[in-house]
Amino acid sequence: MSNRYKSLLVLLLSAIFLAACSSNAADKQGVEKKEVNLLFNFATSSLDPNVDTSYVPLRAGITETLVRLNDTNLTIEPWLAQSWDSKDGQLWTIELREGVTFHNGKPMNAAAVKASLERAMKDSIAIKNALRIDSIEANANTLKIMTEVPFPEFPSELVHPNTSIIDVTETDFIKKPIGTGPFAVSSFTPGTAVDLIRYDGYWRGPAKLETARFSFNEDANARSLALQSGTADIVFRPEVETLANLEASKGVTVESTSTFRVHQMTMNLERKPLQDVNVRKAVDALIDRKAIVETILKGHAEVAVGPFPSSFSFAPDYPEKKIGMDAARAYLKEAGYTELDGVMQKNGDPLTLNLLTYSSRADLPLIAQVFQSDAGQLGIDVKIQQIEIPEEYMAANRDWDLATYSNLTAPRGDAGYYLNATYHPNGALNFSGADDDQLTALIDELNATVGQEERSVLAEQIAIYVDEQVYNSFVLHPNTLVAYKSDKVINWTTSRSEYYMLTNELDVKE
Repeated sequence: MSNRYKSLLVLLLSAIFLAACSSNAADKQGVEKKEVNLLFNFATSSLDPNVDTSYVPLRAGITETLVRLNDTNLTIEPWLAQSWDSKDGQLWTIELREGVTFHNGKPMNAAAVKASLERAMKDSIAIKNALRIDSIEANANTLKIMTEVPFPEFPSELVHPNTSIIDVTETDFIKKPIGTGPFAVSSFTPGTAVDLIRYDGYWRGPAKLETARFSFNEDANARSLALQSGTADIVFRPEVETLANLEASKGVTVESTSTFRVHQMTMNLERKPLQDVNVRKAVDALIDRKAIVETILKGHAEVAVGPFPSSFSFAPDYPEKKIGMDAARAYLKEAGYTELDGVMQKNGDPLTLNLLTYSSRADLPLIAQVFQSDAGQLGIDVKIQQIEIPEEYMAANRDWDLATYSNLTAPRGDAGYYLNATYHPNGALNFSGADDDQLTALIDELNATVGQEERSVLAEQIAIYVDEQVYNSFVLHPNTLVAYKSDKVINWTTSRSEYYMLTNELDVKE
């Protein structure tokens, strides 16, 4: 064969090979990636898992905690920690799960966990107060943790998203925290979305999805429209008014799941009018809970008589309350107020209340407006102020009287979290400013009590005391509403804790 023919043959074979490669590449490009877009109702400007109050890093599968809540039986279970033990409730031995690595491939060992917990306590006073850790010793995969006082429920505090374990040697906490979850951060646009990529070294097995997007939009109606238009696959808390249309849409499933959440009217006890218990009782009496559940939530809620849903063992039977306009008027009369020319006043000063609310939970501004209208009928001037991040605003400002606020009350299946956070002087969510020696003593006793039955008895006692003092007013327990494309998304679970969303099991149909 001549050199000329050999050259032509080589060129021909090369062309065939390149054509085949191009065809294979085209085939691969034609296969869609396995990905989903989850649209959440809270935006965040930071992915720092130790301080982010939207808990996006945990919810998006970036980070994990040592202990996890089992949503089915409401008990805590091992996660990054495979076991824990204490003989006296103060010195704890925690054995870490072996073979877990961070997204950068480094091992998650005792030294790394110690550094992560210490960093969390340093940067978050709320976590420092919640964990009450005095010292931590690290050795291989074993932690020795000494709490400041005997603290039998210490492991349940390790469920909190702000205790998520990260590699603190990687310091871009805001944009790219390095966790142990099934997804690593690909990119983050503050206030818009975090893009995620599968972490193949995940200890429970690589995620079924290749990529995911955890995006934000605080407008409930816009979230519903995003699902209908196809720009979102899973929507957290769609607009209640759109549920009927969503349920009628082909390939869409709407889930309404009871949770551990309560919508409450938080009262600022540092404000003079609300230092009178009768004024607080009047505020409580004005709230038409049944009407709010039926009209605003369309029945996707339970009327609240206290902070804990009735399904919990520590939810007491409360004494029946006086409610309605006449009851509120009578309470205000006890507080020294009279209605003059349509204005509720005391010593010539009109009763004016500044009410905070925020739109990321679409039902809260509506509740605020209903209360404003009802209070107006009694001559109370309620001024509504919209805020963005309630925890930040209420902690930094004391120029408000009331706030519609939504809080998880028993995300660990125990009353201790809410009672400590909301009513203990050191509580991270004590926005009312409660500082009651009798109440604090009861909470401290609860913290040192072992055994669920004994703890439930104490928790009931505390809840009834809070009810008597009306330090906050409880409106309803909302269901978690999620709508998703069931013709695409599979293995989605609406968790009652609202903590676990993007998991390694979440998948899409081929």
